[in-house]
Amino acid sequence: MTRARAWHLLTFLVAGFALVLQFVLIWRGDHVLDETSSPPLSTRVIRFASYLTIWSNALVAWSVATLVLDPLRDGRIWRALRLNAVVICFGGGVVHFFLLRPLLDLNGAPLLADRLLHMVVPLLAVVGWVLFGPRDRIPTLAAFLAVPLGWLAYTLIRGPIVDWYPYPFIDVIEHGYGVVLLNCVGVTAFMLGLYALARWLDPRLPGVDKEPSVDALGSGGGEVA
Repeated sequence: MTRARAWHLLTFLVAGFALVLQFVLIWRGDHVLDETSSPPLSTRVIRFASYLTIWSNALVAWSVATLVLDPLRDGRIWRALRLNAVVICFGGGVVHFFLLRPLLDLNGAPLLADRLLHMVVPLLAVVGWVLFGPRDRIPTLAAFLAVPLGWLAYTLIRGPIVDWYPYPFIDVIEHGYGVVLLNCVGVTAFMLGLYALARWLDPRLPGVDKEPSVDALGSGGGEVA
């Protein structure tokens, strides 16, 4: 097994373990950010799936799994989701560290899950991308923005309906649309900066050869199901 595949496999195992651990904690009733209530199981599961952290860690697990199977994996959709995995996971970890960590008082298994999801997996994902790529897989800005903007739209539309938001800084009920809009603009600018940095670094970094595999290109212009 090549070093790239070994690293991607390690990342997959850690991300998968972190996601399963957090899901088990949610299933048994542990809190994430809301320390004042314990909603029904169905609500807890939906909330678990509503965090951008969970989305990005799941994308990391999926994307590195595809690279374990095929280091030359490519495709327009794949490129967007791969960079979403790296950038959103890392950016989300930074945002979590400065804006959300002071709100938490965790220990034991919840603390382990928090550290894995917000620190260890982002670090593994970024180091794997920097060292192994694959290179020449940067998507267009529009394709890159589809996931974060889709999540934001889902969150802001659903929030007033269920009276719940995954993160305090986008809680319209508490802060109003003006403050939330400014917060979203700030976070978006940060993510765009990371996208620009990735685009600048990509041709300057080592990694897997740029030639995509025949199977990855397929017969539809490189789309990935």
